[in-house]
Amino acid sequence: MSKKYDKLGNDVFNKVEKINSELFTLTYGALVTQLIKDYEDIEQVNIKLEQMGYNIGIRLIEEFLAKSGIGRCSDFIETAEVIAKVGFKMFLGVNAHVGDWDADRKEFHLTIEDNPLIDFVELPDQYKHKLYYSNILCGVIRGALEMVQMKVKCTFVKCTLSDDSTSEIKVVLEEVLSDMIPVGYD
Repeated sequence: MSKKYDKLGNDVFNKVEKINSELFTLTYGALVTQLIKDYEDIEQVNIKLEQMGYNIGIRLIEEFLAKSGIGRCSDFIETAEVIAKVGFKMFLGVNAHVGDWDADRKEFHLTIEDNPLIDFVELPDQYKHKLYYSNILCGVIRGALEMVQMKVKCTFVKCTLSDDSTSEIKVVLEEVLSDMIPVGYD
């Protein structure tokens, strides 16, 4: 299954419109810097980055589904592979790996190779292990999965900016939401 999604991720990445990665990275850096100035409390910056990501994710899922051609995943394991191999490749041009599944297969870790958001970034010591610089990614995952009926909790557990060896996101499936028809659309 993984090789199938590796190929699909590469195919979709080759088809989508791209922007200059340095411009993207520097713009994101300016956004994080401004949030630090505005909020001063690093925990509030982490929350705001996650909220911004959530708002992006609830919109990004439509583009993802349209351009990737992927239908409904059969289970959470397949969903994790699609996020890692197709989603990260399509939107960030990088690979991610799924691992550290729990016994119930409701929790996994995504290890991100070469996170483009942290290029050219060096965190001051007072922000290490406090500021989750790429926390916007947790929000994107949460928002996108909520739109396909999966309520998840995403948290950064490791970040290379805080001197960890990898960047790693923990994703926990909290509940599968029921397909509800909005009032008036009977």
